[in-house]
Amino acid sequence: MNYEQLKERIFAEIEKNRAELTALNDDIADHPEVSGQEYETSKKITELLKRHGYQTEYPFAGLDTAFKAVYGEDQHKYKVAILTEYDALPEIGHACGHCLSGSISILAGLATRELQDELDTDIHIIGTPVEETEGAKCEMVKAGVFDGYDMAIMVHLYNGNLLTPKLQALASFMYEFHGKAAHASSSPWDGFNAFNAAQLMFHAVDMLRQHSKPDAQFHGIICNGGEAPNIVPEEVTAEFYIRALDKDYLQELIKKTDACAEGASIATGTTWSKYPTAEVYDNMKANATGLDTLREIYEELDLPLNGDTEKIFGSSDAGNVSFVCPAFHPCLQVVDEDVAIHTRGFAECMKSDRAHQGLVSGAKIIALQILKIFSDEEKIKAMKADFAAK
Repeated sequence: MNYEQLKERIFAEIEKNRAELTALNDDIADHPEVSGQEYETSKKITELLKRHGYQTEYPFAGLDTAFKAVYGEDQHKYKVAILTEYDALPEIGHACGHCLSGSISILAGLATRELQDELDTDIHIIGTPVEETEGAKCEMVKAGVFDGYDMAIMVHLYNGNLLTPKLQALASFMYEFHGKAAHASSSPWDGFNAFNAAQLMFHAVDMLRQHSKPDAQFHGIICNGGEAPNIVPEEVTAEFYIRALDKDYLQELIKKTDACAEGASIATGTTWSKYPTAEVYDNMKANATGLDTLREIYEELDLPLNGDTEKIFGSSDAGNVSFVCPAFHPCLQVVDEDVAIHTRGFAECMKSDRAHQGLVSGAKIIALQILKIFSDEEKIKAMKADFAAK
């Protein structure tokens, strides 16, 4: 069958399963579960996939709310992972749109499952929870989950259409300062003030900003500032996020941030230590062949590329996958330009007619990306060559 015939089959399957996935999206939107607690959500998704003939491994990769779904014999030449997110944010629910993006991934999987023989490609659906906090994909990458895949893809919802968002690498650490308690009035000279150390670190990091590249970002908060005003603070903790557009530059910034902690510790007579509060997120590795293919798809679907390509999107554990296999994270507009992600306004739009249409458009983007690349050996070779390049 030629491309147009296969495309028609995909679109027919999307229409056939559209109502069921719309209902799934709306149900997940109404019952948000935060990162690591997606028990009911993941159960609903895996039960749906079982009804459609998938073999599911659940839990998966040592994660209670992760899953892997396989349709058929799983013996084809190539393998694709459709990444599926479904965790919500505290208080504001699906303000990142994971109810919809997860449903898009499932619909795309259903639309392509019968093409596996035609494309000689196994198309797996991988449930990747905990994106908003600790990054399940990071753990999966470390465990080798994506090592055998030729491509991974998902769609993220946004207030504009983008072939790929500008993702920053991200590291987060808890810095601990250890001092010595003393009476703050009668004998402050007997103490070593851990809060002063944390203050100095913040000032040092603020000074570091002007000597960092424009894409570098530092965010910090005091988590524990002491016990009482009349006690010299003995133990103080501060959590910092450090970001950059390149994962190698991020490592430089981490060393410089550590130096700020070290200097603050020396100046105040305290000691310091740190530990990571989440996995390190990588930036997104670009793949020209795959992005050119996505551009063709957006044009075919009459989706204008109206997103701001220079605006920093934030960070995602999808970036880590992109350094293991070619991975794609296109963005689909489902709200007006003035509605930002991670807001109540965005969450309120996840059951709108526009969101329901986005379910269809998003599934088409994923399915056509798989079809266009894995029906063309030259595209596969070019995509792999792009990935192998530095």
